[in-house]
Amino acid sequence: MPRVLAASVVACLLSAALVAQEAAPARPPLKTDTPMATVAGNPFVAPSGWTVTVKDRATILESPEGNTRIALVDVSAADADAAVAAAWAQYGEVKWPLLQKGDVPDRDGWSSIRGYEYRVPPEEKRIVGANARKANDVWTVMIYDLDLAVAEKRGAQLAVIGGRLLPKGKQRESFAGKAPRKLDAKAIEEITRFVDEGREELRIPGVSIGIVQDGKVLFAGGFGRRDLDAPKKVDADTLYLIASNTKALTTLMLAKLVDEGKLRWDTPVTKALPEFSLGDEATTRQVLVKHLICACTGLPRQDLEWLFEFEDATPASALATLATMRPTSGFGELFQYSNPLASAGGYVGGHVAYPKKELGAAYDQAMKTKVFEPLGMKSTTFDFKKALSQNHASAHSTDIHGKPAHAVMEINYSIPAVRPAGGAWSSVNDMLRYVQMEIDEGKLPGGKRLIGRETLLARREPQVAVGNDAAYGMGLAVDRTWGVPVVHHGGNLIGYHSDMMWLPEQKVGAVILTNSGAGALLSGPFQRKLIELMFDGEPRAERDLASATKRYFESIEIGRKLLTVPAAPDVTAKLASRYWNDSLGEVRVVRDGAKTTFDFGEWRSEVATRKEPDGSITFVTIAPGIDGLEFVPGAGEKRTMITRDAQHEYVFVEREIATAR
Repeated sequence: MPRVLAASVVACLLSAALVAQEAAPARPPLKTDTPMATVAGNPFVAPSGWTVTVKDRATILESPEGNTRIALVDVSAADADAAVAAAWAQYGEVKWPLLQKGDVPDRDGWSSIRGYEYRVPPEEKRIVGANARKANDVWTVMIYDLDLAVAEKRGAQLAVIGGRLLPKGKQRESFAGKAPRKLDAKAIEEITRFVDEGREELRIPGVSIGIVQDGKVLFAGGFGRRDLDAPKKVDADTLYLIASNTKALTTLMLAKLVDEGKLRWDTPVTKALPEFSLGDEATTRQVLVKHLICACTGLPRQDLEWLFEFEDATPASALATLATMRPTSGFGELFQYSNPLASAGGYVGGHVAYPKKELGAAYDQAMKTKVFEPLGMKSTTFDFKKALSQNHASAHSTDIHGKPAHAVMEINYSIPAVRPAGGAWSSVNDMLRYVQMEIDEGKLPGGKRLIGRETLLARREPQVAVGNDAAYGMGLAVDRTWGVPVVHHGGNLIGYHSDMMWLPEQKVGAVILTNSGAGALLSGPFQRKLIELMFDGEPRAERDLASATKRYFESIEIGRKLLTVPAAPDVTAKLASRYWNDSLGEVRVVRDGAKTTFDFGEWRSEVATRKEPDGSITFVTIAPGIDGLEFVPGAGEKRTMITRDAQHEYVFVEREIATAR
């Protein structure tokens, strides 16, 4: 998961930025998202709150924090490498060695697109890179120098900048007003071929997909195996962890309670569940039921605190942890995704429906009676033991050598305590029943109404922007990039990726479930392939998938060459045997011959060492699925190790006597 997430961040930011040392005075901060153009006349949108400065051939955008900048530089050059070199020569010496560069397929009128990623030591807490693209005989270079925390919380604003950067005089492909084609047998054959070939190229053991149009299931089936070590094939009834696609099912349960008059979207959460509390009193008072699942409260992603030390975690303890979490942006200001907050939404609904039951049991019962049973989702469950005893797909990932391998399944047992945010097991057949109900705006097969239309559709209303053309509602995103609304959501857990989408105006929907983290690279092209066939669109899906696959495995190979495996013995010899952090618990350092393993209690990983450009050493987890977590040795009287997510730092301190579990 960490490598896939990091890769997705970098890929997103390859539309993104650095700064000139001697720029002209900046204009006042923008009050709204503002259409602008580069010096060469290429249009883009500058985000609200940012400042813009023009110097020579560069348009420089700076975040409100002042430590994150994007420069759009128009240059004349022979090729992409020369264009990037010219941009850096104008704006300062490149301090960091180049880690990777790679070509991206032409799109939106741009050609010869190439991305560049630089190797920045973890202690600098930055993401640095560039992107070169050509149009109208001019190269536009995007250089980015981003503070990691700012890039995380302002990711949607970075998407604003890159999302509508187009060549002068060009328009993005749009299907607005275009009648869709019927997906006939030939189209379904083309889609299934595309998915199966993509699965093989990405080395994913198993993929199941389903497609519906005009109320009919056009395809429901699977490709590949449930497990690397077993011949049994996946199919439309195979269970996968659907991760964050659980959120939409949770908000459907909440919508049922709204429909029944037991709850309102604008009910203060403290009224529905008095013990609810965040680490900021003012924000706690503002949170309404709809805000629990809108990613709009300013509460940042803080997943390490439920992914570590979870053996004794319960829904009540997960809610209690929320009281330690504080917002890092204004209420309603930025898209910030919070799994613990979304889980609270489910527990609030369960408590309202069954106030005498324990929070988890109440939620499970509410989901069973208001969602799963009415929709006929007979196999969908939160019970791991039950799921694993049936037709299910095992967790896999790509290892540090680029080979498919079993992922660290143990870490997925962290999700039951926050299961409304991502703990459901489901199948293609079950998920298609849900998707069809959404397309039919609350009606079940036969015409019986499950839920009121307005209540259901309220979940799709925009609560916070995610770039120029997409917005997040309540557990669902609506994207209008192609001129037609596409409602969708994705989900990731260790060894699993899932996605669902539907075009409500065209009455078409699809589900894709995979048993590998690499599935995240397949779902976007799968969606694009479906849209291409429906609207006779530009043939982009094939080349996009091929390019993403090539860059993915190149990245793994490059990363592997930087690692010392087993970890360097002279460095591991300096480690303490035990470390402690109050939020994440204990790490035990276990030596088994030449190998060094970090044992986090409920799961463990061998670690490698990596020498950084500044000479420092980083310990890196290498277990499939959880590879890429970094631990930096610290200085002080007691030995320490530091790990981070994008916006938080956790210091583990040497501890000779472990806390009892």
